Amino acid sequence: MTEILWEDYERFRQRELSEYEIEYLFLDAVYESVRKLAGIKEAILVAWGIQRDGTKVLLSLGLGNTESYDSWLEFLRDMVSRGLRIPLSINSDGAPGAIKAIEVMFPKSMRLRCWVHRMTNLSQKVPPVLWPDVKAEIVEIRDASSYTQGKKLADSFIERHKKTYPSLISCFSEDLEAILGHLRLPVRHRKSVRTTNLIERSFEEQRRRTKIIPGFFTEQSCLKLVFSVLIRASKRWRRIVMDEMELKQIDALRKELGLNAANQQTAKKQVKEAVSA
Repeated sequence: MTEILWEDYERFRQRELSEYEIEYLFLDAVYESVRKLAGIKEAILVAWGIQRDGTKVLLSLGLGNTESYDSWLEFLRDMVSRGLRIPLSINSDGAPGAIKAIEVMFPKSMRLRCWVHRMTNLSQKVPPVLWPDVKAEIVEIRDASSYTQGKKLADSFIERHKKTYPSLISCFSEDLEAILGHLRLPVRHRKSVRTTNLIERSFEEQRRRTKIIPGFFTEQSCLKLVFSVLIRASKRWRRIVMDEMELKQIDALRKELGLNAANQQTAKKQVKEAVSA
């Protein structure tokens, strides 16, 4: 059975991706001990996306050793070589290697940062007793009605707290455009697109199975288990609504970014050059 599972995984990693009309791409990683005797934890890189019809799909996963730039770049190149559509947006955490690889491979796509990760970081920059009030201000920015309003609220927040909580403001201001980017998307999509929480929940399910295992003897055994858990979880993912008006908004934003149909060939050529570089 495990040999059949490995064959399924290999087919999954080699399959053509051009059939998926990906608009929103998400990247994250989970760490597992894949060499029991050495006690070494390595990153398993994961990509999933939301298509134009609103369905969510697990796209790829593979061993990355670490979340380095080279690991992420190789991971993204592999998906592009298999026909991955240039996404409108890519969401990740703050791993520098992932951010750099995204910017190299998809320079015209919107790069977003996960709000769950950012809120966790921000909560550590103020005394716990004061966090509820500060959090309420940040949530107001996150849930602004538009990018313009969100930027205005963010600027006001920075000005208000920069002297009292410099560490908080430094963390909040870092990569602010990526934090506010979800506000340029259709309103109903923002909650689904602003975090990588979907895969985190799947990771929790995966960890319930792997935590009873002190370590894997081989990379293959680790990848088989992670793949089996995530591919099963992906079949239960709920689609998001993509109505005609929202698709028009997406297409207008693609055109603004140079990702519309007329520029797809040029964009694809640039990505292919990045793949072969």
